[in-house]
Amino acid sequence: MLVSEIFHSLQGEGTLSGVPSVFVRLSGCNLRCVWCDTPYASWHPVGERMTVAEIVSRVDPFPTRHVVLTGGEPMIAHGIAELAEALRKGGRHLTIETAGTVPPEGIACDLASISPKLRHSTPTPESTPAGWVERHEERRLQPNVLAEWIREYPVQFKFVVARQSDMDEIHQLLSQLPALAPHQVLLMPEGISSEEILARAPIVADLCKESGFRYCDRLHIHLYGNTRGT
Repeated sequence: MLVSEIFHSLQGEGTLSGVPSVFVRLSGCNLRCVWCDTPYASWHPVGERMTVAEIVSRVDPFPTRHVVLTGGEPMIAHGIAELAEALRKGGRHLTIETAGTVPPEGIACDLASISPKLRHSTPTPESTPAGWVERHEERRLQPNVLAEWIREYPVQFKFVVARQSDMDEIHQLLSQLPALAPHQVLLMPEGISSEEILARAPIVADLCKESGFRYCDRLHIHLYGNTRGT
């Protein structure tokens, strides 16, 4: 499979924020989010071809049991189930970061970190090759797939919030899914710099207080900026 990068850092988002983790970022994505912060793994995927055994051998030396499979969209990678199983057999706690557009089909996973894409993620026709606006819109929300993840795995749902009106779309989607506890729904300010995140933070904080959902920061951005390998 095509591996963009493997690195040791702190989990920057979600319920495991701050936990030292090894990140395996796989290249390739079935969406084209306009605000994507990893275009090298999605819009213009690059990386090194590696086998499952090679990836596991790169992960093993790091002194943490937490491993995060991320992307791009890791669930479209050929061999992803075999990789997840190999990591699980090695005693790792496995988080899969996914948009929730691909069924899990029994993949090994301890925490499904799902980021459904709202309308503001859709690229403009001017910013992307022909056909991608339509493909993104068709794929970005798959309620039946999301429901399957909820039924089969521990989940957290992370929503990127750009404006207060995004809450209407979030509530509409959640109403179509099996019930989630409020602490399983996380609202994250849209932004790829500390300045952007902090500018939207008060609005998102108020939305969390109103809804009972959990505020989600982006610790790695504050610590390292929007840089690779962090």
